[in-house]
Amino acid sequence: MAWGGWVMMVFWLLVVVIIVLAVVFLLRQGRLGGRSSPADRAEETLRERYARGEIDEEAYQRMRNELRR
Repeated sequence: MAWGGWVMMVFWLLVVVIIVLAVVFLLRQGRLGGRSSPADRAEETLRERYARGEIDEEAYQRMRNELRR
């Protein structure tokens, strides 16, 4: 392979590495849907508590309305 071929191979390898690192960074920051917002997590926890029978429907509705405000 000539020097130009090696340079192009290294260039594309660097491009792929940069893209992978950017995706990992954005996932950790929660910008690509990897994480939900605190309000979404709170409402999910509330649904789980209701499903387990820890709270009744009235308490569930009241708390859900409070979270959505």
